This record gives sequence, structure tokens and C-alpha cells, in this order.
Amino acid sequence: MERLEELQKLLNTPQKIVITCHQKPDADALGSSLGLANYLKKKNHTVQVVVPTDYPEFLFWMSGHSEVLIHNPHRVARSKKAFAEADMIFCLDFSVPNRAAPLDEYINSAKVPIVLLDHHHGKTDFATFELWNPQAAATAELVIEFIELLGDKNLIDRDIASALYAGIMTDTGSFKHSGTSPRVHRIAADLMELGIDTARIHRDVYDTSSPDRLRFLGYCLQEKLQILPQYQTAYFAISAEELRQFNHKTGDTEGIVNYALSIEGIRMSAFIVERKGCVKISFRSFGSFPVNEFARLHFNGGGHRNAAGGRVEISLEESVKRFLDLLPQYEEALNADA
Repeated sequence: MERLEELQKLLNTPQKIVITCHQKPDADALGSSLGLANYLKKKNHTVQVVVPTDYPEFLFWMSGHSEVLIHNPHRVARSKKAFAEADMIFCLDFSVPNRAAPLDEYINSAKVPIVLLDHHHGKTDFATFELWNPQAAATAELVIEFIELLGDKNLIDRDIASALYAGIMTDTGSFKHSGTSPRVHRIAADLMELGIDTARIHRDVYDTSSPDRLRFLGYCLQEKLQILPQYQTAYFAISAEELRQFNHKTGDTEGIVNYALSIEGIRMSAFIVERKGCVKISFRSFGSFPVNEFARLHFNGGGHRNAAGGRVEISLEESVKRFLDLLPQYEEALNADA
């Protein structure tokens, strides 16, 4: 990390700090934010985590959740005040400010130091200090590295460790993705030695579905799964009305895209879902096919080589057509790992 001494000097005195992350925070975004927040509070800083949207209930167990400021139309003044009064801003788990919209307005106009901790490709130069490594398995891994660089590894307690472990666990697919390095396993072991309950963390994140969510999953698999063997691709397309039929809550669609990728012979999967004013798409892939480039070129998105997302302001039908019309030109690449 460049300019570490300069940053460390700033952090040697109490600061008012805002920590923020991307829209619809997942376990890595929220776990990294709360893990870092709880560490910084131990250093006598005043810390406010501000997130741009709500997040799934299966993350409510994390220490500090109740103090998170979730931005919405009724809390604009509170969010604006938090950023306006901040001495520093930490941006976690995104590398382009618009991923934190609508909070990007406050990030882009900030006159105070900004610290970026992230592992996504496509970074823009908006931060004063950066710990950015697209080879890292999770932003939580970089939060741990950041704390270690500051010489404070001893300050990581069970609550901090639990939140950071959740981020690493989910972004590695429970340690099965190709980016799971030996260092990641060593970090996980260190966190376990602090006494965290890994079985409970896994259960809280993965095994707390509502009946509606399970019925929705069954509906997706039975009625909505489309398989295109010639392109080694499978996808789901879900309308807003279908979400309403199953009393959709934030987090209910998370992970469904992986079921399509679990089919033998499938190399790319997509989950295309109609949201208010836009269509959002999650992409997953095996092997060398870069869904981050696919998302960036065609769906205003990005992410990691094998896990990415996009967003378009067209209809669900148009989004599906665009996706399907693109596949012939990628047929050779999609079959390269066959």
C-alpha cells in the first residue's frame, strides 16, 4: 500500500469516519464494512457505516448491524450529514463510485481523504489511499491485510473475525472458487483460532431461507431455467410480477444463478431479473470465459472473471433478447473449456 505512513499518521488521532460499500451489500461488503468499523472504533475513531440500499436479513447477525445507516428517501438528510461531517471516507468492495449510487454524489464531491479497499477490476482513480488487489479473494481479506499493515492484528476479536470470515466464505463460494489461495486458508485458520463459530456463520448465511424463498427457488428451477447446450449456457429470466408472487425480499434471489452453473457441461449462467426502472443481471462462469468483460461490454457492468453483474434500463424481454443475440459471437469462447 503506497503512502501507508501518511495514512497511518492521519489515523493516529481520532477521526470522524464514514464507511460505505456498494448497492445491495452482500456478506463481503457488509462484513468488511462492519469488521473495519469495529476495528476503527477500538482505535478511538467515531465511525458511521452508511450503505446505499438495504441488505438481506441473513446478515443481521453481524456485530454493529443495528447501527448501520441504510440510505433511503427518508434518510437523505442523515446520510448527507454523515458525509459532510466526516474527516475521512472508507470505500469498501467497489472500485467505481457509481456502484455506491446514490451515495456516489457524496463520494465524488468529498474534500476529505478517501481510502479504497477493494478487489474488483476496472478501478477508477478517485481515492486518496488505495489497498486494491484484484487477485484477492475478497475485500475482507484486504481489510485483514490493512489491519496487519497498521500493526494491529491483535485487535481483531471474535466479532470482527466473524464478520470478515463471512465475507471470505461467501466470496470464495465456501472456499471452492479458483481464487481461493493458500493465504486465504491461512487467514481462515487464524480467524478460527479466535473462537469464531464457523458452522453457525455458514448456517446463518446459507440456511435461513423463508418458505417463500424456497418456493421461489423451486419455481425458478422448475419453470424458468433455460438451457442452451450449443453455447454451454443456462439462464433464468424473472419478472417483477413473479417476484411479487413469492413475496420477494432482499436476498431471496442471491445464489440462484449458481444452480444453473452447477449443471454438467454448463460454462456460463445468467440470472436476469426485472427491478424497478431497470433489469439487473448476475453472471457466473467456469474456466477461462470472462463474464466481467461480457458484462462490461454489453450490460454496463463488471466484476470478476467468473462472477460479474450488469444493469440495463430496457425491458426484461429486450434484455433477454440482447443476451441471446450475443451468444453466437461467443460460441467458440464458451466452448473453449469443453
